Amino acid sequence: MLLQKGIARRFVRPTARAAMALLCLSGAWALGSSGACAQATIPDAPAGSIDAATRARVIDAAVAKLDEFYVFPDVAKKMGMAVRARAKRGEYDSVTDGKVFADLLTTHFRDVSHDKHLSVSFSPTRLPEESSSPTPDAVARFRAAMHEANCGFEKAEHLSGNVGYLKFNFFADPDICGSTAIAAMNFLANVDAIIFDLRQNRGGDPKMVALVSTYLFAAPTHLNDLWERESGETHQYWTLPFVPGKHLPSVPVFVLTSHDTFSGGEEFSNNLKVLKRATLVGEVTGGGAHPVTGHRIDDRFMIGVPFARAINPTTKTNWEGVGVEPDVKVPADDALATAQGLAAKELAGRRAPNP
Repeated sequence: MLLQKGIARRFVRPTARAAMALLCLSGAWALGSSGACAQATIPDAPAGSIDAATRARVIDAAVAKLDEFYVFPDVAKKMGMAVRARAKRGEYDSVTDGKVFADLLTTHFRDVSHDKHLSVSFSPTRLPEESSSPTPDAVARFRAAMHEANCGFEKAEHLSGNVGYLKFNFFADPDICGSTAIAAMNFLANVDAIIFDLRQNRGGDPKMVALVSTYLFAAPTHLNDLWERESGETHQYWTLPFVPGKHLPSVPVFVLTSHDTFSGGEEFSNNLKVLKRATLVGEVTGGGAHPVTGHRIDDRFMIGVPFARAINPTTKTNWEGVGVEPDVKVPADDALATAQGLAAKELAGRRAPNP
């Protein structure tokens, strides 16, 4: 999730204009090939080659960001010590390519933290300066990217047996994409069962998780919490007081998962599983429950630092490092057919005449 104070996308909090660059560099929201991402960095002379001074500066800055912001301070210190030890042994001395160096740092930080949200990124073009708020042009580009991607919604279908099917690949900011989600849910307003396909969903804004989830409950429901290291505060996420259209609180719900289901996609899956509101079908998910903030290191390097952790209000745990277990474990490619079979069986039982 990418997060702003209490708001996440792919459980990520980007920093002003640098957010666009981080999204593109990290592949978040599957926007890596979009026009907006192509414009997110400022064209400049290619600078793939790095020297010893650059390597040292990037390590120092990355470790400082981890020490200041990483969700677990003790783990941050261990990551810093491990990478500095590698540098002292000369393990990075022969690395002159910026992307290779960023990938190595990512691997070595993760070797200690096992945190899949943590990453170091390198841009071959100069990154924009950070500012306290996004420029109007950056906001316009971001909106255009969301609209071009249809806010992540790929398919909304009415399947045989009056089963609804909704496939979306990220949870977009509802301030921009709420109308798209509402339209999709209203298209499926009269189904007898619904299948959410999150097999390629890499996460997003927990406010959108709450919006979509609201259609599945009749009463206010506590979905998830996020605890932030910096403030020590816990932000609660509940279903919304109102969403336009019909609620579906009693229809059977099936959620398709894969090893690629990540972050906000995992939150949605975990929330519904714990609340016994859905049957999960597919594979164990990726295992990323820490919202992440993008920090600019210099004009080429960025680091995504997880700064908070999810806490399920019922289990008091999360899915970090372990993923969410499906109720019915099948290969991801077989999940849709399996869910359709389960839906047909359950609906047949509901429709059977009383003796």
